[in-house]
Amino acid sequence: MSADAAGVNQTVPDRRKRLVILGICSLSLLIVGVDATIVNIALPAIHRSFHSPLSGLQWTIDAYTLVIASFLMLSGSMADRLGRRRVFQWGLTVFSLGSLLCGLAPNLGLLIAARVMQAIGGSMLNPVAMSIIRNVFEDPRERARAVGVWGALFGISMALGPVLGGVLVDSIGWRSVFFVNIPIGIAAIILTALFVPESRASRPRRPDPAGQVLVIVALATLTYAIIEGPEAGWLSAQTIALFAVSLCAFAGLVVFELRRREPLLEVRFFRSAPFAGATASAVALFMAIGGFLFLNTLYLQDVRGLSPLEAGLYTLPMAGVMMVVSPLCGRAVAAFGTRWPLMAGSLVVGASGLILTQVTPHTSVAVLFTAYALFGAGNGLINPPITNTAISGMPPSQAGVAAAVASTGRQVGSTLGVAVLGSLAAGGLSAIGPGFTAPTHVSWWIVVGLSAMTCVLGYVTTTPWALATAGRVADQFRDEDVALPLDTAAAQDDAAPVAAG
Repeated sequence: MSADAAGVNQTVPDRRKRLVILGICSLSLLIVGVDATIVNIALPAIHRSFHSPLSGLQWTIDAYTLVIASFLMLSGSMADRLGRRRVFQWGLTVFSLGSLLCGLAPNLGLLIAARVMQAIGGSMLNPVAMSIIRNVFEDPRERARAVGVWGALFGISMALGPVLGGVLVDSIGWRSVFFVNIPIGIAAIILTALFVPESRASRPRRPDPAGQVLVIVALATLTYAIIEGPEAGWLSAQTIALFAVSLCAFAGLVVFELRRREPLLEVRFFRSAPFAGATASAVALFMAIGGFLFLNTLYLQDVRGLSPLEAGLYTLPMAGVMMVVSPLCGRAVAAFGTRWPLMAGSLVVGASGLILTQVTPHTSVAVLFTAYALFGAGNGLINPPITNTAISGMPPSQAGVAAAVASTGRQVGSTLGVAVLGSLAAGGLSAIGPGFTAPTHVSWWIVVGLSAMTCVLGYVTTTPWALATAGRVADQFRDEDVALPLDTAAAQDDAAPVAAG
């Protein structure tokens, strides 16, 4: 693939090369997905090793997702400016080094610090890989199928992570769950250098340090307030002050970014109802996923007394169903649009949440597996249309930024899921045991509510009114697309029906 002086791709690889590139980019999803699920399986062992409180376990997860959420948009704009392949390789390198330091951490504080380094590298992976896919797969239907494969890899990572984590924790110890990332990262670095072409945006955005600081402050203070709220008190001066700072930072971010010519967060994207709905759905879905993974691993190991391997095997119904449903849903989106997969998936996730609201320390395995399988099926139905809607129809010149906004929604959702659902379930408990089950019921009711919200969004964002808002947003960027090659502009126009759903 060659590039002109502006840095925009002139030619598109043939189908075989596109599939190879898709496979390489999917390694980033695999490594990040495996890391998320594998660390959750290791939480009880980390708890015993460092004698950490529940809030310490929450920070082990949320330090990672919080930093990723804070830096995804910066990484996306960096990739558009400096080269997507280059930033992708940087991310793999930093992520692998962070994994090494996590495995060597002598205490909880340094483990959390190493997780921050991991996250800095991780922020350069999935959104940049998605922007590479967005530029390589120009045909909207082929892109939808590619996104389905991407979603299937997420299911594979969820299947592989808990089982692999269980084997490693049982046989070697929890530190090995971090070391396993290193060979995958090295392989991905080499394959990227050999096969992935370089690409840049024709008009990359300028740095926006003020916007970046506001994003970090808003997300960090919100997460800290939620995680530490049960111990500090929800009405304490500390908690109220943190919520106030977060609210002011979010408001300031919107006002500041609307005034910038080249903002870090392109607020105009959210004037498109389909794009805004996809981002909100991503937050809701991954809030449910993040809370599920965190609470379920503690329930299986510390309440039911399962080993890490047994707990990992219990999650296979969820991951296996997701792995099957995601690619099928990708094809369905390409053929029929996004409305019905979004609405059906939301209802299925809601049914899973309803089952889990009745869970006890002695709930039968059949009931648990049914809930897990429904949860996986719902996620497999929702995730591909969210991804497709978020990246299709956006300006090709800002593919990295658009993909980063959608990925930020996922990470914010995961962060909030662990923080909110975990804090509500903690409910003042001094230890995790049989008494941990009943307080989780309110968290599962929140999952039901999130699924209902996603169902409504799936309908509203595919109405004629919503499609009209997407058209108006596209018109705002038309001047930017005039400078692009005709074949690239045509690909964007062709993507509009798929984005609309």
